Amino acid sequence: MFNGIVEDTGIVKEIRKLEGNGLEFDISWSKSSELGIDDSIAINGACQTVVHKTDDYFTVQAVEETLRKTNFGEFKIDDYVNLERSLTLNARMDGHMVQGHVDTTAEILNLDKEGTNWLIRIALDSSFKNLVVGRGSITLDGISLTVARDEGDSFVVAIIPYTYEHTVLKYRNPGDLVNVEFDVIGKYVIKYMENLNN
Repeated sequence: MFNGIVEDTGIVKEIRKLEGNGLEFDISWSKSSELGIDDSIAINGACQTVVHKTDDYFTVQAVEETLRKTNFGEFKIDDYVNLERSLTLNARMDGHMVQGHVDTTAEILNLDKEGTNWLIRIALDSSFKNLVVGRGSITLDGISLTVARDEGDSFVVAIIPYTYEHTVLKYRNPGDLVNVEFDVIGKYVIKYMENLNN
């Protein structure tokens, strides 16, 4: 479990193919020595398991399902990624309840600077329209955000300068894919309503 407050960014240092169609990534991170084998860590919002670590980097393995639903297949050497370790029982819930289970990827349509803030418009596939609510929570590349505007086939989030500068958002451009996790409470409500109508 995570709360969508990005702890730091790391750098993709190595990418290796696994048997089948999986990929293994070495991620350089200054806090790698604090991790343990089997620890959970969110990389761009996708929960992964640490399978190896040194003082300089840690390793995760992404299976085919992860590659289908995330932007991991787009990673290149020296790309920056958002990192968040899993919550502890005494941690504050500063963002919102994030599972690290990415639902889909979505395309950045545009990034506009508005005063000191940034407005980012994200394309929205019609199959997910009922999971986006104005002023509701959403997670993009592991960042807990609030939907500023629900525009039907897209939505807009507002980014404060601190978040922009301390996450991978400052490296993003129109056309890039971001990992999206919709609010889990909303997903349960939709499932409940669907079951009521069947």
